[in-house]
Amino acid sequence: MSADGRPERLRLSPVQGFRRAELERWARGHPRPGTALRGDGLHCFRGVQAAGCEQEPHVTGDGTGSCGTPGLGWVNTLLGNVKRSIDGTYHACSSREAGRYFAEFAYRFNRRYQLADLVPYLADVAARTAPVPPRNVG
Repeated sequence: MSADGRPERLRLSPVQGFRRAELERWARGHPRPGTALRGDGLHCFRGVQAAGCEQEPHVTGDGTGSCGTPGLGWVNTLLGNVKRSIDGTYHACSSREAGRYFAEFAYRFNRRYQLADLVPYLADVAARTAPVPPRNVG
């Protein structure tokens, strides 16, 4: 987050479901130590705390009123942008492709201030990367 509370970097990774054990497994391998995680108060987020991470629960309720919860405004904005990006670009999104779609969105988001460097970098990586058969993806 920037000094004014705007997100600067984003990491998205698919999980098998919103279960305590799954979020504990995720929390043991992904966030950096000392990262403050925000959640919406679901019971499964206790798995994040069980993994030793700091977690700020924000009980939101349901409906449109939940979108204005203090501390989660940018989370809601980013999630809406991710969903719209994937829905507007791809015909289908299964669990097989979700990781690649999330990585693509996060890559563009994290480099949004360096747009002039984006295309040359991607061309260089594409030229150096060996083809990957579909059976090895996902």
